[in-house]
Amino acid sequence: MRGHRAVMVVAGAAAVCCAATLPVSAAPTASAAAQAGTWGTAIKVPGLKALNQGGAAELNSVSCGSAGNCVAVGRYLDGSFHAHAFLAGERNGTWRRAIDVPGSETLNAGGGATATSVSCASSGNCAAGGYYRDGSGRFQGFVVSKANGTWGNAIEVPGLGTLNTRGNASVYSVSCATAGNCAAVGSYEDGSARVQVFVVSQTNGTWNNAIKIPGSGILNAGGFADIKTVSCRSAGNCAAGGTYTDGAGHFQAFVVSETNGTWGRAIEVPGLAALNTSGAAGVSSVSCATAGNCAAVGTYKDDAGHFQAFVVSQTNGTWGNAIEVPGTGARNPGGLGFADSVSCTAAGYCAIGGAYAGVSGRQQAFVVSETNGTWGEPVEVPASGTLIGESARVGSMSCATAGNCAAGVTYDDGSNRHRAFVVSETNGTWGTAIEVPGLATLNVGGDAAITSVSCRSAGNCAAGGTYTDGAGHTQAFLINQA
Repeated sequence: MRGHRAVMVVAGAAAVCCAATLPVSAAPTASAAAQAGTWGTAIKVPGLKALNQGGAAELNSVSCGSAGNCVAVGRYLDGSFHAHAFLAGERNGTWRRAIDVPGSETLNAGGGATATSVSCASSGNCAAGGYYRDGSGRFQGFVVSKANGTWGNAIEVPGLGTLNTRGNASVYSVSCATAGNCAAVGSYEDGSARVQVFVVSQTNGTWNNAIKIPGSGILNAGGFADIKTVSCRSAGNCAAGGTYTDGAGHFQAFVVSETNGTWGRAIEVPGLAALNTSGAAGVSSVSCATAGNCAAVGTYKDDAGHFQAFVVSQTNGTWGNAIEVPGTGARNPGGLGFADSVSCTAAGYCAIGGAYAGVSGRQQAFVVSETNGTWGEPVEVPASGTLIGESARVGSMSCATAGNCAAGVTYDDGSNRHRAFVVSETNGTWGTAIEVPGLATLNVGGDAAITSVSCRSAGNCAAGGTYTDGAGHTQAFLINQA
């Protein structure tokens, strides 16, 4: 839906938006029992239908600064079919009306704006990013910040204009470690029509100049790089990942880390070359538990031409070797394995969501958890196998504490209708996936999807996505767990 350029996504892997930066938690203890939350009823994003006269809204990202205090961002089309970036805020459990991203209308003279990602470090302190079309028809990247409950105006990413000589830039992911200390990543097209990747950091409330990700240009000999994910756990300590094309035109995956405010050089995901023999790999999601302790997941193509899911872990600042997500290969004879989202709450405690394909070729949604540094066996999302007709996938995962997570599942019911489920983990046990309550009433057109989930405390989450109404228009919805 990002219409300004073709975006490489390995074998259709969903671009996973960064969820909220989560509070660091220790390993679960016997006394740390969490109460299972209850999902409420889906609602239309308040006020968005009146804005969305062109009938093509999308909700791209949700982030919660505290339970019941969240922000959602996306885009809509006006009556002239011009795209605009919107945001909607939740305060004390009540969602407010969607508004244009402050300042974006001044930037978006060409009518092609989208807010792609939001991250809230605490209630009232957030940052968001995306892209817009300027008066010359060139796509530029923007960032916008909220401090102490007040949104400032969107600004062009400082310094990006100098890099983006061909006018094809976007911010795709934002992550905030603390109030006013964030990072945003994205891509741009240089003067040689090569798509490169950048990072821009915010320090104490001020956005610095964007820089080309160090080392990425050398890796990207084929001239097409992309990045969709960044995660920051403390100010100046982040990790990001994406994809690039090597000199042979093969897609490879990279990771890059920031340590104490300095970005290191991008590297090919260690060990992945031995797995990615057919040359189609990319990182889809990164999550950091503490500074220097992160996990990245994605997809590669093996020598049989099958897509498989991988995970790579960073320990004390060093990335280990990528491995196939344990247990997924054996369950993936259909060759459509993807790891779309990862969320980590403490070093060695993470959860992954994705999909694999059985003998029939039908994709099934899976979740798998890491405990004390050891990955368990993947679990088909409970009940999803009996509910899903053609394909299912976990597109977004968010964990508040170890063993307490929520995930969004989008599936095809076999009647050419796409429906959306949510599923929760409580104290290490995944419950039964349920269709988003109330969404069937909204989704008359039969094309729903969950695009983002954010949990700030166990049993307190927010999620959002899209559906089609009876007129065939795409609208956006929100749902809360409490």
